[in-house]
Amino acid sequence: MLVETLNLKNGQTLEIYQDSDGHSPREWDNLAQFVCFHKRYNLGDDHGIDHNDYDSWEELIEANTKDGDIVEPLYMYDHGNISISTSPFMCRWDSGRIGYAVVTKESIIENYGDDSLESRAKALRCLEAEVETYDHYVQGSVYGYVLKDAWDREIDSCFGFYGYDHEKSGLFYEAGIKEYVA
Repeated sequence: MLVETLNLKNGQTLEIYQDSDGHSPREWDNLAQFVCFHKRYNLGDDHGIDHNDYDSWEELIEANTKDGDIVEPLYMYDHGNISISTSPFMCRWDSGRIGYAVVTKESIIENYGDDSLESRAKALRCLEAEVETYDHYVQGSVYGYVLKDAWDREIDSCFGFYGYDHEKSGLFYEAGIKEYVA
């Protein structure tokens, strides 16, 4: 679906489309594991944990993580569209906790060389970025572009950019966009 058309200063046109075939970022090589539970949605990663075996989030997390792991809660807002966050949403009726994200101590050492505070901070930033990208995916905020010349002929296209900020997602960079006319 065409979302926006930008007229570029060089006479070209950049058409931005919603990418309805965007792949789940949970299929990528991720640092964190997302352990989620929901009756209607299949969210997060495969984990084989039955939440009915536990009386609380704390008990579930304690039984399935180790000391030194980074664990962040996962919340979902569901009102027409869904959104995922590590912070609770303000609406108590349409939101709640759905699980947690974890980066193991072993994974921190493997990816950053040690378990220092600096390495743990990097791992936490990576976890937060993975949640942000997944949130874009579940919201349907995945885009692509078609670049056309002055005669309306396609000269380039690329899809799979996560997030509505096309500069931050890399869409403008990949398209070679520096300036456009509104």
